[in-house]
Amino acid sequence: MATGIEQVNREKGDTWPKVLTYNYDKYGSKRRAMRHKHYGIWQPYTWKDYYLNVKYLALGLLSLGFKPGDKVIIIGDNAPQWYYAELAAQAIHGVSVGVYSDLTPPEIQYIAKNAEARFAIVEDQEQADKLLQIKDELPLLTKIIYWNYKGLIHAGDRALVGYRQALQQGEQYEKEHPGVFEQNVGTGKADDVCAIVYTSGTTGGRPKGAVHTYKTMRAGADFLLQLDPWYEHDNVVPTLPPAWMTEQWFAIGCHLLSASTLNFAEAPETQQRDAQEINPSIVFQGARRWGSQAAMVHARILAAHAIKRFAFRLFMPIGYKMADVKFQKKKPSVFLKTLYALANIILLKPIRSKLGLSNARICYTLDSVLSPDAFRFYHALNLPLKSLYGTTEGGILAGARNDDICLDTVGPVVHKGIEVRITDKGELRYRQPGIFVGYYKDPDETAKVLKGGWFCSGDSCFVREDGHLVFVDRVQDLVELASGDRLAPQLIESRLRFSPFIKDAWVLAGPKKVYPSAIIVMNYNTVSRWAGQRGVAYTNFAELSQRPEVYELLKQDIDKINSTLPPGSRVEKYVILHKEFDPEEGELTRTRKLRRVFLKERYRALINAIYGNKTEVPIEARVTYRDGRLGTIKTILSIKPVSKSSKTSKPAKKSIKKPVKKTAKKPVKKSAKGGT
Repeated sequence: MATGIEQVNREKGDTWPKVLTYNYDKYGSKRRAMRHKHYGIWQPYTWKDYYLNVKYLALGLLSLGFKPGDKVIIIGDNAPQWYYAELAAQAIHGVSVGVYSDLTPPEIQYIAKNAEARFAIVEDQEQADKLLQIKDELPLLTKIIYWNYKGLIHAGDRALVGYRQALQQGEQYEKEHPGVFEQNVGTGKADDVCAIVYTSGTTGGRPKGAVHTYKTMRAGADFLLQLDPWYEHDNVVPTLPPAWMTEQWFAIGCHLLSASTLNFAEAPETQQRDAQEINPSIVFQGARRWGSQAAMVHARILAAHAIKRFAFRLFMPIGYKMADVKFQKKKPSVFLKTLYALANIILLKPIRSKLGLSNARICYTLDSVLSPDAFRFYHALNLPLKSLYGTTEGGILAGARNDDICLDTVGPVVHKGIEVRITDKGELRYRQPGIFVGYYKDPDETAKVLKGGWFCSGDSCFVREDGHLVFVDRVQDLVELASGDRLAPQLIESRLRFSPFIKDAWVLAGPKKVYPSAIIVMNYNTVSRWAGQRGVAYTNFAELSQRPEVYELLKQDIDKINSTLPPGSRVEKYVILHKEFDPEEGELTRTRKLRRVFLKERYRALINAIYGNKTEVPIEARVTYRDGRLGTIKTILSIKPVSKSSKTSKPAKKSIKKPVKKTAKKPVKKSAKGGT
């Protein structure tokens, strides 16, 4: 006999357009589905608005020649129209293909061509121009619908169609074909392909299109709602558009199933400020965003008035103490509770408010490793932050309830319909309902990750006795040093990024895997302020990065982290890069993860200099500007030892390779991770 929740879910339907129809019938214009800040004002959209926009956009697509199975690429920042576009395509048996708005024309061309897209729905003139620039290379692409008219009102290309015009054509199409929309929605099935979500391309190769059905998408949303129920009164502020798999689970699936409210910031750069106005109850962000936010708080404290710095130093340790007690599953003393209540009033609550997290009751970090330091920081603020493990291809696998959060795990994996096993090499493999169908038009790559129904994650993990999953690192990124120690770069990188003076870090072990080194990207805003206070002269980013005072400043943070690491895993040399890592240049993915294979090739000369015992290296880097122009940056980078012993570090002798197997098998506890 079905439970009450299962019965309600069955009534809602097995496809997203059916769930939208259910919400429209139930709430109509009585409840708000979305809000979008426009020109400083929050504009509400009811479930009736949501439904009618999807309906008439879908019918407009049919009037333009849309056929079942057609692909629609959607390009733009987060806005209601993004979601209308996805569900409109799905409602008429089409497939949505999300594209990040900051992709270059060649990157868009690859995805559109690979996905065989016939239609595009884009935000504005910038995105339309990108497609018009490559339209001759996309013979299947017939129409480009834009929803922001600025600069496009008098556009003359026949491929361009305004959003309002598409809706009007949809209304006319319904008069000529009454009931066709409802018929299309009603005939949708759970096993229908609904979306192709492209991977981030962290391995350095081309992104691959992960094909998902409503059933596989629904599995992820159901997992999350069983872990932490969402309610109608909940507010959510999505950080990225649904080109990110996480947004497919949260902002599409969980939102529709719970009938909560989505709130869209006016622009990506106003996200933090707009979130403060909403104070969302559910917050999900990539680990890098959580980490940079924590580092930002520490940076602001450094620049604050002496009284505020004193309050932070006095009360923050109380928050950390309370967090540690909770992690240990112990009951806090009355004295600690009293001190914590005082710290909460004076310090912790104001910080939560400033971050827009005053009402947050569910907080998730995912996508990559979050530093244990940052994790403890948020729990010291009394925020129930927890990790999720999930991938674009494999769906969501693990997550903890608020009363079972552990500092170094991603939660238990013992759930209905999920099977997990760890190979002899430590790779995580699992079977569950949310695993993707395969890579679009790529059976060879599909066969590499799907073996007998098991998804091969490529992640090194282990399962603790209590059933919690511990993520170590990517199998291909783990380094077995000549000393026998195992190096997990992501953990060290995430801890380095917790520093207010470090924006990014790349940890590597060199060609002979002798010892770890770090290539650091300084946080220019914080470091430049620090330099100004101390009279350190500089003219630009590159010059400031090579100042001896800055090298000494960052060395202090490396020393702190080294003190917590096993001797063989400590960073021995470091370089401060003359520029930031840039997704425009292929160094980062669009979710700001390092593309290690690409970086190793680009900075090969620098790596060889580090492990060739050089003290400096001339660098000439190619730069691709936003308007497509190419340029170069020339400078000399200093290579510094972290300690005196680093200067004379030599490759380990052959004789110490014997115990490698014994030490390599020891499980290494690492920070939690969820990757999409």
